[in-house]
Amino acid sequence: MAGDDDQAVKLLGNKLSPYSYRVEWSLKLKGVDYEFIKEDVFNKSERLLHHNPVLKKLPVLIHNGKSLPESMIIVEYIDETWKHQPRLLPQDPYERAMARFWAKFVDEKCVPSIISVFSSVGEDQEEALKDAKENLKTLEKALKGKFFGGEAMGFVDIAAGWLPYWIGVTEEILNLKLVDQESQPLLSVWFEEIVQVQIVKDCLPSRDELLAHLKSFRERTVAAKN
Repeated sequence: MAGDDDQAVKLLGNKLSPYSYRVEWSLKLKGVDYEFIKEDVFNKSERLLHHNPVLKKLPVLIHNGKSLPESMIIVEYIDETWKHQPRLLPQDPYERAMARFWAKFVDEKCVPSIISVFSSVGEDQEEALKDAKENLKTLEKALKGKFFGGEAMGFVDIAAGWLPYWIGVTEEILNLKLVDQESQPLLSVWFEEIVQVQIVKDCLPSRDELLAHLKSFRERTVAAKN
């Protein structure tokens, strides 16, 4: 459902920024035309600093000349600005609040614990792995069917949808398992389903590109601790 206003939509992002995926998926689900402007995740451009002077990070949505930061705030803005189907947030007030709760759980519990696994070694990594698995097991409770949003992608799927791809590469690099069929059966199925959604696949980097990126990140973070 593209229209004249859609031509004014721009996204500052990067294929190696998982938070950029959230905005792309939302725009694609809504059928909104947009211009993707690639930014360097390591060298902040004057354009990025101009449009996001407070946080100085990706992604940034520019709509009709106005800038908006923070991925999940942008997702809500997209849902409220383009009100046609599919709705990204539930219409029921309680369900909408719980979707926000679980999206926040992803960012405040799941992601930090996974990063901790990736950036640690030895006993510290073992403890971090237990914590990450427990958080992912807790997240599994929010599944409502095929997706967190039921039978279609919703707000929580958008928040967590990058995890399967990134966790898969992380498991390969570290030679360990964060998610498995035995301990997280429902989440394992969701991991398989979400990466098969076409709009999800369209926004992801190649596996080799992500592998090189995460290997470099691990080397830097582990070295910084030594």
